[in-house]
Amino acid sequence: MSGGVLEIPVIDFAPFLGGSESERQSVAAKMRQASQEWGFFYLSGCGMPDEALERAFAASKSFFGLPLADKQQVAWQSAESNRGYVGIKREKLDPSRPGDLKEAFNLAPEQPGPDAFKNLWPEGHPRFKSVMDGFLEECIQTADRVLEAFALALAQPAGFFRDAHNENDHTLRLLHYPPLPEGFEPEDGESRAGAHTDYGSITLLFQDDVGGLEVRTRAGEWIRATPIPGTVVVNTGDLMHRWTNHVFCSTPHRVNVAPEHRHRDRYSIAFFCHPNKSADIACIDSCATEESPAIYAPISAGQHLHEKLTNTYGA
Repeated sequence: MSGGVLEIPVIDFAPFLGGSESERQSVAAKMRQASQEWGFFYLSGCGMPDEALERAFAASKSFFGLPLADKQQVAWQSAESNRGYVGIKREKLDPSRPGDLKEAFNLAPEQPGPDAFKNLWPEGHPRFKSVMDGFLEECIQTADRVLEAFALALAQPAGFFRDAHNENDHTLRLLHYPPLPEGFEPEDGESRAGAHTDYGSITLLFQDDVGGLEVRTRAGEWIRATPIPGTVVVNTGDLMHRWTNHVFCSTPHRVNVAPEHRHRDRYSIAFFCHPNKSADIACIDSCATEESPAIYAPISAGQHLHEKLTNTYGA
């Protein structure tokens, strides 16, 4: 709290990466508190190279600048694959509202085997593929470090979460929110991204300087998650909420049109960290007590994700 205003916590991750055991414990405790109270925090010093992030944003802008016909050549096809281009208004993160005023491109780590889904790449743009493949690897490494800290925060072995994510069933999503035309008036609650919670375990979100992300507090108020240079926004998703018996919260958030930036493009990149599809998500022992017994029955991570994606895009 600062001057009576609620502020999403900012946590320095560097001591966890290179500090003593007590420093690592201290960082993990701060992450636990932020995940309980907010489900969101900013992480600085996460080890992600600045140049990797700069290349990823430049490549994203180049992709979204392609003609629509080129982007539609790599259009999203199914919840099973969850790869490719998603056009403006194609997605409804809040099913009660009109389609979101954004476009996206999804890619994911490719699994071996002839029947495994492959990423869809626009023809004639080899640099886009190489940059995104490299950035995907950086995100996996960063997410694994965060998961290790979460395990420490919950008194679990260091590899507890990391091992449950070792098949890399993740999704990297590039997002573009186009400028809104002069005189634009949203219809029926239109927004850049409707209120929602994320589906997996954790999300890493990289923002440009335009802003628009808003997070709902426990009191039901919406506050801005203003971009902070040098940080990544980390939030916990529905499966972590379930896994930890509500110790870590999955918090509703949305992207609104900041009036001062309504005529600017907004770009962001989200890495959705998801457990192995075969993983059983059952209440962690340290998160249940006699007073707070397990709330949910176990569910496979793959079944959970498929249900969520089908609801988002329609049958």
